[in-house]
Order: sequence, then C-alpha cells, then structure tokens
Amino acid sequence: MFDLFGFFNSKPSTKSIAKERLKLVLVHDRTNCSPELLELLKEDILNSISEHVDYDPQNMDIKITRTRDDESGKPVLVASIPIKNMKR
Repeated sequence: MFDLFGFFNSKPSTKSIAKERLKLVLVHDRTNCSPELLELLKEDILNSISEHVDYDPQNMDIKITRTRDDESGKPVLVASIPIKNMKR
C-alpha cells in the first residue's frame, strides 16, 4: 500500500524501527554475541583508530548485522564512525 503522506516524511516508521531492532536481536542471539562482547569490540576498535584519527563519538554506530548477499545471512560487524580529522 502506498502512503502518499509517508512518502514525504524522512523519518522511518516505528514499525520499521521495531522490525530492524528485532532483526539485530536475532542476529546477536544467533551469533552468540552478548552486549558485553559487542561493547568490548567497540572499545577495541575505538582504541585502535583513536591513535590515527579524531572521531565523533556522538554520531557513530557499531553493530552486528547480517549479509544480504545470500540466504545464510552471515554475521558482519558494521562500523560507521565519523572522522573529525586525521592525526599526524
């Protein structure tokens, strides 16, 4: 069904947000990745890159999701970390 008014709305619907969150919970469950492990991974990644760049911690996103290229949906770690500037 086409939602004419939703077409111009740039915010995702609560339904799509909830669906995405559920997918992430399932992926985390299937990969045996606890929230604690994900936090450790984030810390390690940030410690590694902080030697070389200044980053924006407010707008970063690190998560485990699934590949879309095949039926198995292999787990992948996706990091979106805005870089403020490079260190020399």
